[in-house]
Amino acid sequence: MVNPSIRAVPPRDEAANHLTIALLGRIGQGDRVAFRQLYDRQSSRLYAVAMRITRQPALASDAVHDAFLQVWRNAARFDAAKGNPEAWLVSLVRYRALDIARRRGREVSDEGMPEQVDPEPDALSQLSQGREARALHGCLAGLTEERRRLVVLAFVDGLSHSEVAERVRMPLGTVKSWIRRSLQALRTCLETS
Repeated sequence: MVNPSIRAVPPRDEAANHLTIALLGRIGQGDRVAFRQLYDRQSSRLYAVAMRITRQPALASDAVHDAFLQVWRNAARFDAAKGNPEAWLVSLVRYRALDIARRRGREVSDEGMPEQVDPEPDALSQLSQGREARALHGCLAGLTEERRRLVVLAFVDGLSHSEVAERVRMPLGTVKSWIRRSLQALRTCLETS
């Protein structure tokens, strides 16, 4: 199922979008080669999303693994008419990462664990240098500072609407409404960029 609030994620380009749809169709028919191709094309970007939420490499890897298991099981149900395939993939990994982070956050504290620096540029850095990222940053700049903060808290930091409302000390209904309107404005902006 596609979460409509995630549709604001821009496709990397039309050809990549069509290829992802084709791969999902083949995966839905049990094609392991297509599954490997999709994994190779998307895993580093999805890992960056999971890493931003979990802040721990092992947990981010678990989230990506779980999301790809869900892709294998549910690819046949994906309907391109209802949403962007890349947004669907991001939503899968985002929900897995949030679930893992919440579950593990209660079990393990990362205090005292040394930070490990990956010598390779991370996928989030690579992604943020692309044309789509520049378009998204430009569209985000068009939002008021307050609304931009709500979108970032929800979709970059991975907070639920309730957690966002608590963090910014606003009513939950207002947060939901502002985020929905901001996503609509982003979608319109991205479609015209």
